[in-house]
Amino acid sequence: MPSLNKALKNVSHVIFDMDGLLLDTETLYAQAFRNILERHGKPYHSEYHLKILGCNSDVINEFFVDQLGLPLSYKEFQDMKEEEMAALVPTCSFMPGAQKLVEHLHKHKIPIAVATSSGQQSFNQKTERHKDFFKLFNHIVMGSTDPDVKNGKPAPDIFLVCASRFADKPQPDKCLVFEDSPNGVQGAKAAGMQVVMVPDQLLDPALTKNATLVLKSLEDFKPDMFGLPPF
Repeated sequence: MPSLNKALKNVSHVIFDMDGLLLDTETLYAQAFRNILERHGKPYHSEYHLKILGCNSDVINEFFVDQLGLPLSYKEFQDMKEEEMAALVPTCSFMPGAQKLVEHLHKHKIPIAVATSSGQQSFNQKTERHKDFFKLFNHIVMGSTDPDVKNGKPAPDIFLVCASRFADKPQPDKCLVFEDSPNGVQGAKAAGMQVVMVPDQLLDPALTKNATLVLKSLEDFKPDMFGLPPF
């Protein structure tokens, strides 16, 4: 059963996170970080991944270099991460229910967009096999390289920028956000938007309490709960 944390209000626009929500990239990132750490004689722990979930590249680089003490510059770590991901992303697939939901909303002319912390190069790598799918979105905001996104999640910037780029510039309370990370949920809530959270199965349930609705999978989402066209 979905976990309902707040009363639901009808919306007109939908914003999706990408990593771990539309695309199953989080397992690939975990493998990339594991490979880099092992190269430097350090073990990889699953809690590392939960600490950086939803963060932009700068925060992730600082975490591994500063907090874990890797003998690398931020740029060196970023370059290693991109090299690892380039080898892994050809295997990237959709998360359960993602393709069905996005195609359904597009078919019914619901304005949809992506708000991802990824930068342009990273986005291009991950979406290489799914170009037609990402053409369904009205626009895509890439937090790590978009000059209008001054602060990464959990700040609200990326969601407010994303909403402002819809042709009719909806009010935040008319936007529904889909997220998998606590940082993303916090940012969307700070922007004044409702949030459906599909958390990582390892995430402490206490970190999901700020979401409007918590689901185990996008397959469990019922659009009409938010006044959207039903399946």
